[in-house]
Amino acid sequence: MPISDESKMISIPRPPVTEKAMLVRVALPGDSELEVEDSLEELRQLAWTAGAEIVLTIVQHRDRPNPATLVGAGKLEEMKLAVQEMGIEVAIFDSDLTAAQGSKLEKALEIKVVDRTQLILDIFAQRAQTREGRKQVELAQLQYLLPRLSGRGSVMRQQGGIGVRGPGEQKLEVDRRVIRYRIGLLKEELEEVRQDRRIQRKRRNEAGTPRVALVGYTNAGKSSLLNALTAAGALAEDKLFATLDPLVRRCTLPGGGEVLLADTVGFVRRLPHTLVAAFRATLEAVNESDLLLLVADAAHPTMEEHIRTVRQVLEEIGAAAVPIIRVYNKTDLLEPEQVEGLLSGRDPSVAVSARLGTGLDGLLQAVADHIGAGRTRLRLRIPQDKAAALVQIHERGRVVSKTYEGNDILLEVEVDASAAGALAAYAEPDS
Repeated sequence: MPISDESKMISIPRPPVTEKAMLVRVALPGDSELEVEDSLEELRQLAWTAGAEIVLTIVQHRDRPNPATLVGAGKLEEMKLAVQEMGIEVAIFDSDLTAAQGSKLEKALEIKVVDRTQLILDIFAQRAQTREGRKQVELAQLQYLLPRLSGRGSVMRQQGGIGVRGPGEQKLEVDRRVIRYRIGLLKEELEEVRQDRRIQRKRRNEAGTPRVALVGYTNAGKSSLLNALTAAGALAEDKLFATLDPLVRRCTLPGGGEVLLADTVGFVRRLPHTLVAAFRATLEAVNESDLLLLVADAAHPTMEEHIRTVRQVLEEIGAAAVPIIRVYNKTDLLEPEQVEGLLSGRDPSVAVSARLGTGLDGLLQAVADHIGAGRTRLRLRIPQDKAAALVQIHERGRVVSKTYEGNDILLEVEVDASAAGALAAYAEPDS
């Protein structure tokens, strides 16, 4: 039987709503107090970004999770009383729940139950703007939803809001066959996107313009840095996942030459594998970059943990071998001696403040130095009427010096290997 177009459609996410939320964390023997609090603080930020009003946080220490409901029976009763007394509408768990756990918790609490992955997917559903971004989020949500169809969602369907935006909002009743069909269709469409991106990247490779990608923990200031360097006009908010869709802008380097600077989605602890897989088409741009700028919030107390998380995701997507410059952002919030301590590490690093615009010249020079390390220096004599050659130099290299002699321009330039071959006809004999 053919599947109707209507059954294939997934609803567009609504704007955020405010719901009273309870955060729940089960702390196991291997979890340190700092790890628990850091993870809960991130969960608070995620819940706030999704539109929740957090009225209660519950932490239970257990030797092992309760296989039926994650928390113990006594703690579950405590949660039920809190729901009744405080008017709580959603329970958000700082871990992933099985379908059975979610179903039993919903029945016991009689409110929506959302786990960490579901919360992140909900935020992505709110924030994806482009057609490609929405398809990637929809694919991730459906892959998450498929094994959880039975026994879940009755309370969610009645209440809507956090955890059910995107496909979950209207299509929880649709059968597995339709879900699988839609997943297959989305994969095919996103594979076409990947092919288109490969063609675009091949053209950029032929043009010789180096590619630099901004990567980092969410809310580290990547979009603000892109705006400061290129006046890109990217959305920059003090929220997690403020920017999902990739944005590429040209950036001029000191002494001439350009790079393509790309903003990317921010990372978090335990980034859902369904999201990493769904956003692979977008994240391929990271793999094929010539340089990564790992942007870190220098003022954040768990900055090093954030950097480790970013490196783990880079390994997961196959980009661990791409050269990295650490960019310590928000250094205007630190004392000078603290900044000096950050820059004393072994990795190439730069201190900046995207908000104040400080340190940006040093960052661009560091990028230029890295890009220039793989370039050839030439002395060229180019007739002034050869505009195409001049354009090629400015797009694919850096002008070190320039003088005029009659109708010729004498240049000393640094260009990549392919451009050096194309410009060989203009090279001075002793170049």
